[in-house]
Amino acid sequence: MSDLKAMYSTVRKDAFPETMTIILGEEKLVYEKRVWTLDQEEKGLRYGENPDQPAALYALKRGSLTCGGLTWRGPGNGIVSALTEAQMIQAGKHPGKTNLTDVDNGANILQYLAERPAAVILKHNNPCGAAWADDGVAVALERAFWCDRIAAFGGAVVVNRPFSREAAEMVAANYFEVVAAPAFEEGSVEILKRRKNLRIMELPGLGRLDELTRSAFLDIKSLADGGVIVQKSFVNRILTDADFLPATASTKEGLEVAARAPDKAELADLRFAWAVEAGVTSNSVIFVRDGATLAIGTGEQDRVGCVELAVHKAYTKYADALAFKELGLSLYELKQKAASDAALNDRLTDIGLRTREARGGLLGSRLVSDGFFPFRDGVDAAVAQGVSAIAQPGGSLRDAEVIMACNEARPQVAMVFTGQRSFKH
Repeated sequence: MSDLKAMYSTVRKDAFPETMTIILGEEKLVYEKRVWTLDQEEKGLRYGENPDQPAALYALKRGSLTCGGLTWRGPGNGIVSALTEAQMIQAGKHPGKTNLTDVDNGANILQYLAERPAAVILKHNNPCGAAWADDGVAVALERAFWCDRIAAFGGAVVVNRPFSREAAEMVAANYFEVVAAPAFEEGSVEILKRRKNLRIMELPGLGRLDELTRSAFLDIKSLADGGVIVQKSFVNRILTDADFLPATASTKEGLEVAARAPDKAELADLRFAWAVEAGVTSNSVIFVRDGATLAIGTGEQDRVGCVELAVHKAYTKYADALAFKELGLSLYELKQKAASDAALNDRLTDIGLRTREARGGLLGSRLVSDGFFPFRDGVDAAVAQGVSAIAQPGGSLRDAEVIMACNEARPQVAMVFTGQRSFKH
């Protein structure tokens, strides 16, 4: 393998058929493979998850499901799978599987945030940062970016409002792989095209995502042995503040305990965070404040470990933001230079002190967890960082113990139940 870089630029020709048919009992779903004519050449997906995996994208064209009495998504609801050549404003190196699945998970999150301008930056199918703001897409994107500037490098930007010139200037000043929006304001595309390899996608469906929130799709998981598991897709039940449930439980001795109810601002943040949670790999927790993520803990095997990971990330990213804004250096560059520069070592020490004093920016934050807390340790770890309110599914044998951990905190921490789990694997 003389040129390792070549494997990333090579397009893998797939041998997958033009149509795919799934028959469930008496019902039939017919899918058509998507290809695009780019640079006078017909191309499908660049490749799959890795360069040596050919892949194909299929869009649902005919058929519907009625099983279980549920509302299932049928043809005509395509967003990413409906992408056309005209909507691929700039193809860059033209997309592979991970580019499209990142955009798709952005749509999955944003469907629950349709009421105001929102932005999410994704990498490896997990959000690096997300935010919404009444002041527009550019403000939301800026706030999402500073949640995790480091992880956002090479990520996908997905928004639910027309992409503005201000947002485009921010993207052009950094390195991203994909930008997807329902439309682009005049002049924004020209700014984005400064990045020659940036994939620019105009997906009108991103502007009407709220239409999807009450329906499900057929979620198919393939097993390593060739088998498949089908399930109804996750549908978020928390669409308004009133959908949260009071956190109450009984102790073993029969004592009823109840948590403080969140105030209006806390409820808004918890609802925002629960929407983002729909797109985060389990086990996961999310710290947020004022409609923006602060730290996202993903893919951990234990709940308290997930909280601890998110806290560690918050401290690291907070310190990195200080270093970058004040010195133009990443935290890691600063550490390297500080080893031989006394003045920079003093700056590094000061940044560390300020980061600890601010508890990584987590003071006054709110926390959501995709699964219940089986022990109070995860709650105690969050409370130690100054969290003010928590939302979690509820249903643990130790719910009373977990609620009491919130009630014992000073100031008292609010808690509500979501009444559903939000695992994603």
